[in-house]
Amino acid sequence: MIAAIRSFKLRPVHVWMGILAITTGIGAVAGIIVFAEGLYLTNLTDLVPWGLWITIDLSSIALSAGAFSLCAIVYILGIKKYQPVARTATYIGLIGYTMAMFTLLLDIGRPERFWHYLVYWNTHSVLWEVSMCLTLYLTVLLLETLPIIGGIDFVRSRWPKLSARLEHVHHYAPFLAVAGLFLSMLHQSSLGATFGVIIAKPIWYRPGLSVLFIISAVAGGISLTVLLSMLASRLDRKIKVKDELLESLALVVGWILVGYLYFRFWDAFSMTYTYEPGRTEGLALLTRGPLALNFWLGEIIIGALIPIILLLNPRTRSLPWVRMLALAMVVGGVVAYRWDTTLAGSMVILTYTPNAIRTLYTTYVPSLIEILAGGGVIAFGMLAITIGMQYFNIVDHAEAQPEPVQEEVYALGSAD
Repeated sequence: MIAAIRSFKLRPVHVWMGILAITTGIGAVAGIIVFAEGLYLTNLTDLVPWGLWITIDLSSIALSAGAFSLCAIVYILGIKKYQPVARTATYIGLIGYTMAMFTLLLDIGRPERFWHYLVYWNTHSVLWEVSMCLTLYLTVLLLETLPIIGGIDFVRSRWPKLSARLEHVHHYAPFLAVAGLFLSMLHQSSLGATFGVIIAKPIWYRPGLSVLFIISAVAGGISLTVLLSMLASRLDRKIKVKDELLESLALVVGWILVGYLYFRFWDAFSMTYTYEPGRTEGLALLTRGPLALNFWLGEIIIGALIPIILLLNPRTRSLPWVRMLALAMVVGGVVAYRWDTTLAGSMVILTYTPNAIRTLYTTYVPSLIEILAGGGVIAFGMLAITIGMQYFNIVDHAEAQPEPVQEEVYALGSAD
């Protein structure tokens, strides 16, 4: 132990991890205060019940979509060359869904009752379906991550039998990929449906949100996986990646963004056909009001248009730093879309009087306790991913070779 301490050398990554650990600790303290005192400490109200925490929840889930997308490509479509990238995406997905669970515990107000949806089934509630899918898919991600844990040198050297059993779970990857695809697609679309069934918020009350949530999640999830893989290989020379794999996935992201922008345009443009109380005012807030800068610049121009140009152009896409910048823009655009969706509906209020419908407006700015607790969740995610890259070998294409398609995959294909 003493020799290990003496041989330890402080590196920039350790300072980075220390900062993230402190921020996570501060967020944990803020969360405990919220649990003890209640949601009145926040700026959430009956008029604006969803704010910063729900945006973090929706964003972390969306940016975890690389897990089911890439696992489906590898184990269902049989394109084995992307297996090392799917490994990275699976770990990121696990961390992202864990972050979502933390923010939901903060937001529900009575975290000690989190288990009620498992016992008291309300099959008529979209939120119940979301909660069940979240729990089941998190379980799938845990199983898919077991081979990564079993492959850690520390586990192999000290518990070789346990390591072998954990790595053996990889043989069930095709079946887990099918379950993950079903649960995650259902979950991602249901997040949009959660907004889309609320008739009291006309700008939310539309079926297109489910489609937009899925498409934006797939683009954001693959983008984050490729971005972090490229970033890790440049910060640590021991981490090796196959750039041709990452470049081809970046091209896929570019085409997905084309589809997303197409649906996003018609989804917004269709709301201008006629006047509808609440919907028209919400669209005005989004396109010409306080959310306009975030919508046009953060979501549309920086989050979609510029990345499409950079990623579909072979010349710019082949430049690593340009590609990383474009992928970072996509990630930011997905977060901006989740924020815009949440706030556009929350800030418009309809009041019904005997003779007329009045439209009122409210505002929302996160309180300090919300920022500290939410920042702690984000720092936890960044810390967990950093640890995974440094010690769990989640990003390494050097030794990974495409495996032969297993019998389970053939059986799966024949069953279809």
